[in-house]
Amino acid sequence: MIGAAPSAPSWRPGVPAAEPRPTAPPPRAALRRRVPALGALLVIAAAVPVLALVAGGSTHSSPGRAASSDALPHTSVEISASNCGRGWSHPEPGLQVFDLRNTSGGAAEVYLTDPATAVVYGEVEGLAPGTTRPMTVRLGNGSYAFKCLPDDADAVTGPTVRVTGGKASSGPAAVPVTQQDLIPPALAYQKWIGARMTELAERTETLRAAVDRGDLAAARAAWLPAHLVYERMGAAYGAFGDADTAINGTTAGLGGGVHDAGFTGFHRVEYGLWHGESARSLRGPADRLAKDVRALRDGWPQQRVDPGDLGLRAHEIMENTVQFELTGRTDYGSGTNLATARANLDGSRALLGFLRPLLKTRDAGLPQLDTWMDRAQRTLDGFGHGGHWTPVADLDRAQREQVNAALSELVERLADVAALTDVRRTA
Repeated sequence: MIGAAPSAPSWRPGVPAAEPRPTAPPPRAALRRRVPALGALLVIAAAVPVLALVAGGSTHSSPGRAASSDALPHTSVEISASNCGRGWSHPEPGLQVFDLRNTSGGAAEVYLTDPATAVVYGEVEGLAPGTTRPMTVRLGNGSYAFKCLPDDADAVTGPTVRVTGGKASSGPAAVPVTQQDLIPPALAYQKWIGARMTELAERTETLRAAVDRGDLAAARAAWLPAHLVYERMGAAYGAFGDADTAINGTTAGLGGGVHDAGFTGFHRVEYGLWHGESARSLRGPADRLAKDVRALRDGWPQQRVDPGDLGLRAHEIMENTVQFELTGRTDYGSGTNLATARANLDGSRALLGFLRPLLKTRDAGLPQLDTWMDRAQRTLDGFGHGGHWTPVADLDRAQREQVNAALSELVERLADVAALTDVRRTA
């Protein structure tokens, strides 16, 4: 579902989702930039450093090494422009926690880096002044330094610390991605979207023409192919603006529900086609849909995909799929949520293709991600037969568990992509 606001999925694997409620889907809102925590997601390699992004929580410890309730050694490290990294005086290899204390007067980001290559092993965002937060890492032999990045000030790199005595040398870590790194894939993806726009306009015109001549059977056959073209462009919705609501909006927030004049686009036509509306009553909604699609196509050359959003979008496409499509909450009568989920998977896979050159040297889990992409595809394909798709509401418990398991694991894997391609400050 393009443009839906992200949130934690409301279902649990193995638990049936709620029955579809087409007149009141969840609200649509602009996607907020949200990079998932890396600490529980990305292991760079076995027995080598773990890249960890700490997004919250607090702890307190005494300066130097200290035992804690988590049974891990803790080291209190000062974060400030004048004393970045002070306190790490007894370096040791292995799994450990750095309790980062911001002693400055402003918020800061903190990276644990290799000072020679600038690769990042751990990260804490938004460390407020006067607070302490943990960074859990596993360190192999090698050189490390904390980099403190105060808000509205230049970065400061602390002293280099050498870790020895471990059983493994330092392994690969996350090389920071810059805005410049992401511009080529963004331009290539934008061109790819432009080609889809042409197909979208053609298929939508086929749908409009069928409604116009009163052939509702042909219109129902034409609706899904047109809608799926739009759904495959999921990573571009940030650049679509209000056009997304016009083309793919739901009844969320509309007092009149499916009869509200503000309910337009694919789902408005879907509702009419599968709820017995006449061709005459659907000509207006179908004409408007075709007009809005043409306007989107014609205006696309002036739009720009934000390079910094590419990795996040690859993740959010499938997260929104789990939240909206696998629950059937955007079904207005066609019963094709699983077909939409399959199109969303195509969209995520296409975007990953453009990001792959960057991910090959950064994501050790890329082969496993590809495996789960294939598994999700096979699972969804099993519910489509000759253009007809099993409605989500008709899945039995075992089938629902199968779909939920495949796509929820894929969402977790794609979170790594979002985190690894997040643009980080380097100065």
